[in-house]
Amino acid sequence: MCISTFLAAEACLGLRDSRLALLVSAIELGQMTVSASPSHTVVIVPTSTPMVSVTGARDELIRVIEKSFADSVILVRGNEITIDGPKPSVDLIETLISEMLVMLRTGQGLTPESVERSIAMLRSDVRPADVLTANIISSRGRTIRAKTLNQKRYVDAIDENTIVFGIGPAGTGKTYLAVAKAVQALQSKQVTRIILTRPAVEAGERLGFLPGTLSEKIDPYLRPLYDALHDMVDPDSIPRLMTSGTIEVAPLAYMRGRTLNDAFIILDEAQNTSAEQMKMFLTRLGFGSTMVITGDVTQIDLPTGTASGLRVVRDILTDVDDVAFCELTSTDVVRHKLVGQIVDAYGRYDEKRASQDQRPDRRNS
Repeated sequence: MCISTFLAAEACLGLRDSRLALLVSAIELGQMTVSASPSHTVVIVPTSTPMVSVTGARDELIRVIEKSFADSVILVRGNEITIDGPKPSVDLIETLISEMLVMLRTGQGLTPESVERSIAMLRSDVRPADVLTANIISSRGRTIRAKTLNQKRYVDAIDENTIVFGIGPAGTGKTYLAVAKAVQALQSKQVTRIILTRPAVEAGERLGFLPGTLSEKIDPYLRPLYDALHDMVDPDSIPRLMTSGTIEVAPLAYMRGRTLNDAFIILDEAQNTSAEQMKMFLTRLGFGSTMVITGDVTQIDLPTGTASGLRVVRDILTDVDDVAFCELTSTDVVRHKLVGQIVDAYGRYDEKRASQDQRPDRRNS
């Protein structure tokens, strides 16, 4: 497309949009090329939908789309969104906006992060609305749902399998979503109790030197499980549910010798189990129960020389039916955006260090 076409369009529409001017300047300077077969479309947003919910405050959502589709121009005027650019990009942006409108109709607010995830899903031929509007539970006006494609696959695997392993870095929602599914199962009477457990392995500290009774020493290790519960269950009812045994939060060692029937059982921080502890836990499974095991194999606090049960179990159970392994990555991090970048940076560092360790020592040759 020639520059004069852009200028003619600008004159015809009476627009002096800074983004169009910047694009024309980039083309003039040879910093950007434009497809010879451009496409043009206009998306009309229903008047019942506030435009700010689509564009974001100060057009922040539009800027996210523009950043992902640098070959296209997006202009907003009233309730019309005009898109110009190569046909594949224009078609994808049009589909994205349609999906955003579907999500808004279901009561879900849009953020720059959710728009970025939606673009990634569309590029993988997945409808964002199918992923981001599937509710798990609603509690105190807050709805809990998967926020990424891998999280949705993880949640679906819990519905379809008796034992599910959720493996991934910090902040990917492994434990939070598992607890949400446990509360959902309890509320729908699929199970009669929830059991949450963690290995009491020190991350650099020694339990024996901590003040207080054994219970007071162990409780901090179980605190993340309590925190997730408080987000999903009325806090006033938690003590009553724990007293009745409907909800149990206990160290992994307390599982030995038990058979757990009609329960939703979550083993968190499973990377800190030994192979023997993992076998012990898995064989507690009783009738009518579901097990979810979560962990991050990059954060192992076991003594040197002790193999992580979470690393070993995949080789052992990979061909066993009704057992699923779900991988989450830095793209599934739903905390601050920096957390995903930190996870990636540490991954690159570990790979570099591993490759250096594998190099032969030439000094003694």
